[in-house]
Amino acid sequence: MTVRPLALGAAGALVLVVSVALAITIGPADIRVEDVWSTVAAHLGLGTSELTPIRDGIVWQLRLPRTLLAAVCGAGLAVCGAVMQSLLRNPLADPFVLGVSSGASTGAVVVVVLGVGGGAVSVPVGAFTGALASFALVLFLSHTLGGSTDRVVLAGVAAMQLFSALTSFVVMTAADAETTRGVLFWLLGSLGGAGWTDVTVCAAVLAAALLVCLSYARTLDAFAFGQDAAASLGVSVARTRLLLLSVTALLTAALVSSAGAIGFVGLVLPHAVRAVAGPGHARLLPLSALAGAVFLVWVDTLARTVLDPQEVPVGVVTSLIGVPAFVAVLYRTRGAR
Repeated sequence: MTVRPLALGAAGALVLVVSVALAITIGPADIRVEDVWSTVAAHLGLGTSELTPIRDGIVWQLRLPRTLLAAVCGAGLAVCGAVMQSLLRNPLADPFVLGVSSGASTGAVVVVVLGVGGGAVSVPVGAFTGALASFALVLFLSHTLGGSTDRVVLAGVAAMQLFSALTSFVVMTAADAETTRGVLFWLLGSLGGAGWTDVTVCAAVLAAALLVCLSYARTLDAFAFGQDAAASLGVSVARTRLLLLSVTALLTAALVSSAGAIGFVGLVLPHAVRAVAGPGHARLLPLSALAGAVFLVWVDTLARTVLDPQEVPVGVVTSLIGVPAFVAVLYRTRGAR
């Protein structure tokens, strides 16, 4: 890596740490940055905290895991978007183009509304199962239709519409008003129920997925020139695409099962990073992860405070920001033709 990407990475990491610390201080409770550091140090056995038990709980049990989960989700969605845009050679691809989000939504709704599993199956498990089912359907359809990039995208659109319809059908026919409100809030994305288990699982999946994708950075660079060019360079196109799409689908499923459906992060952030750091995936992927993490930390902070005490779903805020960016990408790609 050259000095510039290293400098960008160091700056991005610093901005992320500062953003997390500042975001935790924002809210009804009067908490300072020094309180955040002392609380974290105390729980890590590196010092003591002078905060009261209630204020300590606000930092350690509520705001810190929520903010860290926002960072992990933003990073993961941005990485998925960068990988998928290269694999599918589609600048408008994002983690939900394969219908993974819709499948996760259906799985969660089936558990919450229909009570499948009799309480033995949690909402995240149901969401994860639904996401995998949706991805399996996409793989089956795209394979039987020829396996080209446009077929994968079309199969994803079909799966998205199918699972969205199933979700709406279950909610309309079996949910009461209170359950419907809770389900809709989850479908629009929410980090309100974040816990340390969610942070740990999602961070572990993100780390593994990022390592796999970085190991294929040169291969992703070859895909940017088309699958024929990649094949001429010795890349096993079908095998590589299946592997990396599976990795991104699993990562998206893990994130959606913990935070709900949060759109546009994977679409917008990779384009912004490419404009600054260039298209090389060895630097694009980690920088996209940092940019996505910082972005979603502040979006979640805005979502939980702008209408305090009422909370706005995170997915609503990302959509309000992402739609104009989506339109800009459309005009940019039209101009490129």
